[in-house]
Parts: sequence; C-alpha cells; structure tokens
Amino acid sequence: MAIDSKELEFNKNDDEMRLKISRMEGELASVMKGGGEKRIAALHEKGKMTARERIDMLLDTNTPRFEVGAFAGMGMYKEHGGCPAGGVVMVIGKVSGKQCIVVANDATVKAGAWFPITGKKNLRAQEIAMENKLPIIYLVDSAGVYLPMQDEIFPDKEHFGRIFRNNAVMSSMGITQIAAVMGSCVAGGAYLPIMSDESLIVDKTGTIFLAGSYLVKAAIGENIDNETLGGATTHTEISGVCDYKVANDEECLMTIRKMMGQIGDSESAGFNRIESVAPKHEAKKVYGILPFERSKPYNVHDILDCIFDEGSLTEYKSDYGKTIVCAYARLDGWSVGIVANQRELSKNAKGEMQFGGVIYNDSADKAARFIMNCNQKNIPLIFFQDVSGFMVGSKSEHAGIIKDGAKMVNAMANSVVPKFTVVVGNSYGAGNYAMCGKAYDPRLIVGWPTAEVAVMSGAAAAKTLLQIEVASLKARGEEEITPEREAELYNKIKSRYDEQISPYYAASRLWLDAIIDPAKTREFLSIGIEMASHKRAEKPYNVGVIQT
Repeated sequence: MAIDSKELEFNKNDDEMRLKISRMEGELASVMKGGGEKRIAALHEKGKMTARERIDMLLDTNTPRFEVGAFAGMGMYKEHGGCPAGGVVMVIGKVSGKQCIVVANDATVKAGAWFPITGKKNLRAQEIAMENKLPIIYLVDSAGVYLPMQDEIFPDKEHFGRIFRNNAVMSSMGITQIAAVMGSCVAGGAYLPIMSDESLIVDKTGTIFLAGSYLVKAAIGENIDNETLGGATTHTEISGVCDYKVANDEECLMTIRKMMGQIGDSESAGFNRIESVAPKHEAKKVYGILPFERSKPYNVHDILDCIFDEGSLTEYKSDYGKTIVCAYARLDGWSVGIVANQRELSKNAKGEMQFGGVIYNDSADKAARFIMNCNQKNIPLIFFQDVSGFMVGSKSEHAGIIKDGAKMVNAMANSVVPKFTVVVGNSYGAGNYAMCGKAYDPRLIVGWPTAEVAVMSGAAAAKTLLQIEVASLKARGEEEITPEREAELYNKIKSRYDEQISPYYAASRLWLDAIIDPAKTREFLSIGIEMASHKRAEKPYNVGVIQT
C-alpha cells in the first residue's frame, strides 16, 4: 500500500503543533497558580478569593472570554522572585450581559505590588477600554509600587501615574469605571476608587489610605490601626471615599453584577453582521496545514477555510500581487476584511517566480488599496502575519518597493476601522510593520505557538552577528578563527537570538496580547470585533500624502 506523502506531511505538522500547544497549556497552568499554593491558601484563610476566582464569579457563565497578557512578566525579574502574569489578571468578558474588561490584582504575587510590567499591563487594559468604549472593572488588592524597582514604575509618562490620568480621561469619555477595594489600596493607588464612577469596599478586608499606620506613626507620631485609619466603615460613613460597604468578596461581586446590569446600551459602530455559518473545515484541521518547517510553502486559503464562515470569502484582485491575499469574508457573521501573507510560490504577470511570505511591489499596492476600501465601507480589518519582509534587490528597488511599501504602511496606519492581528508564523522586519504589528495600534494582537517576532530569522541574524563578532576578534589580534570556534560562536549567538524571537518572549513583554491555540482564533476574533463594535470611528479616513 502506497504511503500518501501529503497525508504523512499533514500528520507530522499536526503532531508538531500539538506539542507546541501542549507546552503552551503547561506554561499557562503554571501562570494560573500565581504566587503558589501556599500563598493561595493563606489568602483563603483570610476569607478572600484569588484574583482568578473573583473574575470567574463576576463573569457570566458559559460566555466567551479572552484573557489578555497571561504571559506578561514570564522569565522576567528572576532576581526578585518573578512576577507571574505581571501580578494582575486581565480578562475581556461579559458581566450581566454587558461586555467589559476586568482588571484584578493578584495578591499572591508580592501582595499585588506593581512591577514595571504590571504598570504596562494595567495601561494596556485602559487603552483597550478607551479604544473600544468598554466598561472597566477594577478588583483592587495591591500593596502599591514595588519599592525595589520604583525608578522603573513611578516617574515616567507611561508609569504608575498614567493610570490616574487615564481614569480622568475615561470619565470624560463616558466610559463606565467601577472599582472594588477587596484588599489593600495604598499610597498613589488610593486615588483609583475615587477617580472611578463608583466604588465598593469589603468590610474588614479592604483598606484605603495614602499612608499605612506604620508610616503615619513615623511621619506625624499618630498611633492608629489600619482599620480605623482607612477601613470600610471609615470610608463609607466618615470620609465618603467609597459608595458601598459589602460584607465579603461574594457580596461585592454580586453587587457589581447588579450595577452592570443597569447600564444602558452602548452605541453601535455600525459593523454589518448576519447569521453565523460554520467554517468549511473544523478548527483543528489548521494544525496539520501549517508546516512545522517554516521554510516550506503552504496555501493560506486552507487556513482561512478553518476560521471564516463557509462560502463567505470573496477575494480581491486574486490574480494580482499574489504574495498577499486580500478578501472580504464573514467571521461568526461579522463582515470583515482579510489581509494575509501567502506562503505559496507564485508567478507574476511577467512569469517571474515570487517567493511566498515576501511582500512585492504589486502585493503592497493591492493591500493598500484594499485597506482603503475597507475603511470606505466601515469593515473591520484582520491581518494574518507570516511575513519575511519586503522584497530586496535591484529590480524591486528600481520599481520603487520603498514607495509601495510606504503606501501600504500609510493606508494601514491611518485606518479608522478596527484592526486585529494574528501572528501565524514569521513576523520579520518591516513586514511586521506593514502587516499591522504592535506599533500600529491593532485593537488586539495575538500569536500562535509558531509565531516569531524579530528583525529577521534566527539563522539570518546569527550569520550577520557572527560576521561582526569574527571581525571584532580579528581586530583584537585573534587572526585565525577555526571552523570549530566559528561554529561555537554561531550556536551561542543563535541560541540567544532564538530565545528573543519566541512568542513567549514577545508575550512576556506585551508585544503580543496573548499566545492562543490556533483552533480558538475564530472565537478570539469574534470577541474582538464585538468589543470594537461599541465605538464609532472618531474621524474620517484620511491617508495624507502618498507617493504613487
């Protein structure tokens, strides 16, 4: 019996993807433990729930949710004991039928103290709320700034103080903010509840003060306990800082659910949606489609058929600029525009072979025009990245690849319809920028476990850096570099670079909002588009000056 080589390749790809997903799930399981079992138990002994338990009780059951930044802080701050999930849990979900974003301090991680990545993650939550006019709920349980790193979290523009600036801006925008003080809320963080629309405080658990009892004693000599200084009774009966005193975590969360259920409906961005249709192929088929050897070609249409509503895809200029696929489609009924890198080899009109995953003049020109069309029609854009960069060489330069690339970047960067980005494989160099990388304000950006984000591939970078290293060694008098020594240097350089281009490195620094199972891409995108549908574009589409 003959072996089907295509089936063999599919199964091999499927096995490799499942291994990567298994690793991702293992890493997530570790993140979910926060500061560890002992600290979770200590929290429970105080009658408190963990951040994730609070969010689970708050959110509607059996409704779609998306956690942002689960891998934030991964591998960082080792000298300080680490900071799982950045010490704060952030989830987009529904409360009493209203989509919102919930931000909960994880008190099992350094008592919920703020590391630099904690600040970055909180600001990301507020950015998402402002971009999409999404209500935001803060579940506060934090010891404030992590003092050993105060210089990296306190004074700069995108540091701790920006949180309260954003509170004020969001209030002016009419974005609902609810703060629940379910533990410590100290120093500068004490401004958060009063700068939110409404605030709750848990009796005998929640405390709010600019300075705790020890600091008060040191500063002014006053003897006072924390509960009298800034407990629930103080702030609901005397200071008036908080609006509601609740008996425990459960009552606090149920009260928030009631409050959210009374909020009026949000405006609509006017995106078109019809009845949802299942994709042509089951979601997990994508595992076998994407080659585990990233140099191998594949047809991106096969991936799209696992994600978008069957029969909905209408390709734009299908025979022109073939290294980028542009298409109108439906995603869970939503009308969307797709801009996807095509990894199949193809020939242009002149019969010249084009490499998959590379952006040529014609594909950049096509994508720019398609992006403009989607803005004209108020259609959200979804970018699928597997890109090595723009084509180089004399032919491309003489044809004006820089000009065509700039046209695409301009059209994309000025887009007023929401953009979403999925990094499937490579995300290299200027290709990352043109395909709506993090710097270009995608509403959400995620990577598959196969994603790589860098200036260039590990092998290419290692070869370049090796040449520099060898030249440097020779300049210092080491005239002969043996092949063995060169191989040793190459492997060392590549190993370091490979660590930096992994999706975990990107997600730990919030260059990616999440690493997701490819089979959940459709669900993620549907949540994102629903989120974006709450806010209309604030200005008309204008690309400014474009060279043609």
